[in-house]
Amino acid sequence: MTVLPDDGLSLAAEFPDATHEQWQALVSGVLRKSGKEFSGTAAEDALSTALEDGLSTRPLYTSHDPAPDTGHPGFAPFVRGGRPQGGTAGGWDVRQRHAVADPERAREAVLADLENGTTSLWLAVGPGGVPVSGLARALDGVYLDLAPIALDAGAEYADAAVELLRLYAERGVAAEQASGTLGADPLGHEARTGAELDAAPAAELAARCAREYPGIRALAVDALPYHEAGASAAEELGCSLATGLAYLRQLTAAGLDLRQALSQLEFRYAATADQFLTIAKLRAARRLWSRIAEVCGAPAHGAQRQHAVTSTVMTTRRDPWVNMLRTTVATLAAGVGGADSVTVLPFDEALGLPDAFARRIARNTSTILLEESHLGQVIDPAGGSWYVERLTDELAHAAWEFFQEIEREGGQASALRSGFVPERLAATWGARSAKLATRREPVTGVSEFPHLAEKPVVREPAPAPLTGGLPKVRRDEAYEALRARSDAHLDATGARPKVFIAALGPAAAHTARATFAANLFQAGGVEPVLDPVSIDNTAAESVTEAFRASGAGVACICSSDALYDEQAEAVAQALQDAGAQRVFLAGKPAERTGVDAHVYAGCDAVAVLTSTLDRMGVA
Repeated sequence: MTVLPDDGLSLAAEFPDATHEQWQALVSGVLRKSGKEFSGTAAEDALSTALEDGLSTRPLYTSHDPAPDTGHPGFAPFVRGGRPQGGTAGGWDVRQRHAVADPERAREAVLADLENGTTSLWLAVGPGGVPVSGLARALDGVYLDLAPIALDAGAEYADAAVELLRLYAERGVAAEQASGTLGADPLGHEARTGAELDAAPAAELAARCAREYPGIRALAVDALPYHEAGASAAEELGCSLATGLAYLRQLTAAGLDLRQALSQLEFRYAATADQFLTIAKLRAARRLWSRIAEVCGAPAHGAQRQHAVTSTVMTTRRDPWVNMLRTTVATLAAGVGGADSVTVLPFDEALGLPDAFARRIARNTSTILLEESHLGQVIDPAGGSWYVERLTDELAHAAWEFFQEIEREGGQASALRSGFVPERLAATWGARSAKLATRREPVTGVSEFPHLAEKPVVREPAPAPLTGGLPKVRRDEAYEALRARSDAHLDATGARPKVFIAALGPAAAHTARATFAANLFQAGGVEPVLDPVSIDNTAAESVTEAFRASGAGVACICSSDALYDEQAEAVAQALQDAGAQRVFLAGKPAERTGVDAHVYAGCDAVAVLTSTLDRMGVA
């Protein structure tokens, strides 16, 4: 009898370890059953998922997947966090954004947030928020020695910063107790608006903070304008590195030493529902900034201060309740990725000014993850994951390559003004838009599982966003335009444009394709009509009668391939004779008389829906 070691994991000790090659052989066998012949590495490649930036997610990672040493938290290269203790002391800083023009309303919202879990404030000041003159009122009642303040004042950053520092002095806050960021970001403002800003006041503010306010950072390196213009993760990182390096050059030229200059920057990144990519992005950002600090000669001071904000690109205007789920995943990813501060944008942010309920859910998202899930109690919880470490390394290399391209263009300012950055981001978004149009990147509640009977969520209009620079994109924009056309048609006529689902044969034959077609057409605001008369009666005359009674302008035939061969052409001709402006067939394209177009998995849904609304005269 063999005596096994008492290590608690001895149940499989008598069995030999499986090899990677054996696993690949099993994968090959499964693929073979689906009619695909792959073997060895090719079988593994067939299960990989392509990402942006030339990256891919493989189906299996092992200890043999190479990744550089990540060190320890609080030490270069800071992959595992900028602080030795991570977030174990109190989790991340819960920073909520306020962009309200009325100082009194801003004050009420600010106090409500601080009383219910928010630990710092992110205030829009100037055209997009409270006026500089209203900052004192907006912060009335706020304990400025306890709540860090982050300003976002755009072109008015210098005036807003001076006003905030004045308030600290007026309210008796000791310089060493003040904390936050003054938010000076000339290049970020230029990216948003196309207008150049003088960076000299930013350097003066940085020098003053370095002398008098150890807890305040003067500059923000905001990567959100690039993310919101469609940048990939590597492009977002590359732009942030180039911007940060540009600021380092400006600050040291103004007389700050390198350590002081590094201490004056806070970086802002987008957190998305792509959980692992967000985790890897934040970890890669710290590694890359540490490398820049090392090359500049201050490796010990390269810890990057990070502010993560849930992405506006991912949130939707239709079925906005799903945004709560998206922001929860994004917040979890930001926390696991090691962000120092996290802003959860309310689920109705895309619709206007968030209401009290939306702000409550936003701040409670962090509270649940910190207080009930204890997410902050482990430093770098993703550390050691072969997948995360490999993805972090690959993303870091892709971002560094793009950063070097920007530097070869003369730096971030030159790359913005020459069109290099805008053109690169536009190309990336164009490729992603194609995936959205074909629903290879699904958007729940919009391109997948839309709800036409949904009651619209209406909010008070928010202050107009800054424009003139890089565009702001959203994943739902193409489908939103189609749904808006449908809404206008509903308002004008009392009914939505309709598609008749000609379901042929028994339920087993047509259900899958009928469900697919109904889902696709609803994504464009076209209401499907499935008349029971046509389900089990395959006679063309009955289908014609049902179509005329449906009030639909177009029709889509749905059934099995076998029934298509028997009846599709006759039914298509009957539908055209009955007045169908266009006859679709759900399935891969094939030559069939009377069928105008096909809808199938991977087809360009936006093109199909646009042409459908055009043909039905929906303005």
